[in-house]
Amino acid sequence: MNPHYYGLILAGGRGTRFWPRSRKRSAKQVLNVLGDRTLIQATVDRLSPVIPPERLWILTNEHLRDIIIKQLPEIPRKQILSEPEQRNTAPAIGLAAHILRSVDPEAVMGVFPSDHVVNKPGSYREVISAALHAAAERKLMVVGIQPRWPETGYGYIEFPSGTEPGVPAGPVAVKHFHEKPKLPTATEYVAAGNFYWNSGMFFWRADVLMNELRLHLPKTAAALETLPRFGARDFAAKLKHVFPQCDNISIDYAVLEKATEVSGIPAGDFGWNDVGSWNAVYELLPRDESGNVAGADAVCLEANNNFVDAGGKVVALLGVNDLIVVDTADALLVASRDKAQQVGEILKLLEKRNRHDLL
Repeated sequence: MNPHYYGLILAGGRGTRFWPRSRKRSAKQVLNVLGDRTLIQATVDRLSPVIPPERLWILTNEHLRDIIIKQLPEIPRKQILSEPEQRNTAPAIGLAAHILRSVDPEAVMGVFPSDHVVNKPGSYREVISAALHAAAERKLMVVGIQPRWPETGYGYIEFPSGTEPGVPAGPVAVKHFHEKPKLPTATEYVAAGNFYWNSGMFFWRADVLMNELRLHLPKTAAALETLPRFGARDFAAKLKHVFPQCDNISIDYAVLEKATEVSGIPAGDFGWNDVGSWNAVYELLPRDESGNVAGADAVCLEANNNFVDAGGKVVALLGVNDLIVVDTADALLVASRDKAQQVGEILKLLEKRNRHDLL
């Protein structure tokens, strides 16, 4: 373990496509949708051999901070921070870089989503160790995932033609970043072989990232640099005043797509899945002979390829196919599996109806 390696876990999202289980106060990252550990607990578990919990920082929101503190007692409480206001990933990562630079001038930080699944943690740690090592040499590093199908919901990283998946001897130059493509373009990317899914994991020295922010996002950099040293008595009050002044923009748009030199790891398969919907959970879980994920007590008759999460309640399925059924104490979702990505639209309708009790 390099004593200058730190991790930032971004945990402020709402996980709207996991409604009705995911709510403001119990969002996707604190749910155990795949086993006994919640998604954020599993994130810390797989990082710990490379970055120990005492050097992990979590940025979340005021609704989730208390439950995250409860779920992760191994992480110092002061290192679980809530954003005063959601301002996207560039200000969030900039804030962490500002803090880490004051804690350790040699800090190298990895940025990790809190709600992804990794089924091959050994291969995963090999990738992030290589990325951290390159970042310590003042590289801006990203991780690309070799695509397994022509996905239209992810951004893509273009590496040089002929790039092979795996952990190379050194960083590979990134040619371009590409936004979420239409299906024909995504199909071309997969066929080309040098386009990789953008994993949302980034690595750099804290001082290097701050330099990039000064260059490409000067308003945000200037605001963050007015903050006192982390741990100062007035830090929290000053953060509450300063953070809303930051630009509302992602780190991809703000820095990575503008920086002159970005490198990356064209990773092979380490079992990565962003678990973006209930259908993704269905695909990851074992199914019965009819393709159903419904629990041992479910009764299924002429029912195929359904997903049921009903909190232990016995559910009977008769003559239905390709459904998502999620039952909670105050809400029931019944959706077609091919509409799983649109579940978040339901929350917009509930908001219009002022059903904030269901958000």
